[in-house]
Amino acid sequence: MTKKKAHKSDSATIAQNKRARYEYFIKQEFEAGLSLQGWEVKSLRAGKANISDSYILLRDGEAYLFGATFQPLMMISFSVAYDPRRTRKLLLNKRELDSLFGHVNREGYTVVALSLYWKSAWVKVKIGVAKGKKEFDKRTDIKECEWQLDKARIMKHTCQ
Repeated sequence: MTKKKAHKSDSATIAQNKRARYEYFIKQEFEAGLSLQGWEVKSLRAGKANISDSYILLRDGEAYLFGATFQPLMMISFSVAYDPRRTRKLLLNKRELDSLFGHVNREGYTVVALSLYWKSAWVKVKIGVAKGKKEFDKRTDIKECEWQLDKARIMKHTCQ
């Protein structure tokens, strides 16, 4: 008789850009790999990443993650020069890159990083093609969120 192992969840979130969904309408999402150095993987395993100020830079037919901060661990060797805010290359296929370039160049969208997570042993970045929100759009979202909270409170009190 063999026992089945408990299956671990496929993705574990390392960092999220919560501000992106508040500031932008997300039209389309892509999953991209990330080209990393060894010390960066170690700091990601420790959870020392921040992508809240990051965005995607498209140039020369490639995509790069710009502005993300990966803090180096204190126990790492000092023989290597660490740059926590270096530009990291995104790994996308040609069709996805063409789609991103089309949205940005023709339609005036921007590309932002939404979340950073583990998928098996690989680090993935969820990126979104986004259009900026106006102030009244943000107010509408806040009202909708507050209404959802009020509705949940009302339902909780009526059920008791």
